[in-house]
Amino acid sequence: MIYTNNEEYKVRFFKDIQSGCSPVLEYFRELRDKEELKILKYIEFLRINKGHLNEPYSKHIKGKIRELRIDFGNNKNRIFYFVFTRKTIIFLHAFLKKTAKTPISELKKAEKNYQNTLKNPKTYE
Repeated sequence: MIYTNNEEYKVRFFKDIQSGCSPVLEYFRELRDKEELKILKYIEFLRINKGHLNEPYSKHIKGKIRELRIDFGNNKNRIFYFVFTRKTIIFLHAFLKKTAKTPISELKKAEKNYQNTLKNPKTYE
């Protein structure tokens, strides 16, 4: 017998338990409408494709952490994410990339948010 699960992937945004803030959603608030709409289209494309896109849309960064890559003119928006349990894509951290190499400080923020997500999995159900 073949079992199928047609449940679609869900999208969630990391939320700091202490402050209640979501760094990714705060990042979105600073964007122009057209830029935000393009990012949301990429997020939906990622969701439809079960959390995995090939380059140039997405890139493996470290461990389970990947980077969604959205360019808008000269702005290089980057959003770190990973695929969590129960078909859930968690967006950890977003930033505007200004150098050729991803800054270590930005990756460390994403790693910290990743660890906090693992400690509080019920928040993302």
